[in-house]
Amino acid sequence: MSDRATILIVEDEAAQLELLCYNLKNERYHVITAEDGEEGILRAREECPDVIVMDWMLPSVSGIEACRQLKSSPDTIRIPIIILTARGEEEDRVRGLEIGADDYVVKPYSVNELIARIRARLRVNRPAATGKTLAFEDIILDSEQHRASRNNKALKLGPTEYRLLTVFMERPKRVWSRDMLLNRVWGQDTDVDLRTVDVHVGRLRKNLNSGGACNLIRTVRGTGYSLDRDA
Repeated sequence: MSDRATILIVEDEAAQLELLCYNLKNERYHVITAEDGEEGILRAREECPDVIVMDWMLPSVSGIEACRQLKSSPDTIRIPIIILTARGEEEDRVRGLEIGADDYVVKPYSVNELIARIRARLRVNRPAATGKTLAFEDIILDSEQHRASRNNKALKLGPTEYRLLTVFMERPKRVWSRDMLLNRVWGQDTDVDLRTVDVHVGRLRKNLNSGGACNLIRTVRGTGYSLDRDA
């Protein structure tokens, strides 16, 4: 899997879904989809996308209810959600924002404007995907140059370890389950098992700790891993 940001589109209108997929893929985003609210919730929990674009009116579970559920869960509360709707009344917009939606776009909308709003959310949620340099303690990750260093010494990381470090650096102190790391780093369509996640985290930890540097990757028993100064 590449370092591209992942966008989840939850839309039951086939024409709208196809239009959004086409334009977002042209922007080099990794796009995943769902056609109803229930599936949208499941995909968000399984794949932890970087931004969710969700229609208000959805079958099975409405977009507003799906948003409420995702924003009430610690695993998905930080994922930005942009609601798409034909409802333009102020009362409806306020309701959407009050239950946790991060943005609100009224149909018919400009695709270019929607993409600009997605980019704005990514600058906060996925800074590495927008070329920003990340820092935590004495670790520096230059996503534009695709380089990482610790205490001013270059880290020689393989592609997988680099992607793991990027995930950790974008959300320091967040606990990532092995399933989340598997989906984020390798992608959902992979035969890699959970033990492989442990192997690559071990390699990353060994590289980061070379030269006697303190350990910053915390193992959370029964859950996963976190980049944490208290490791």
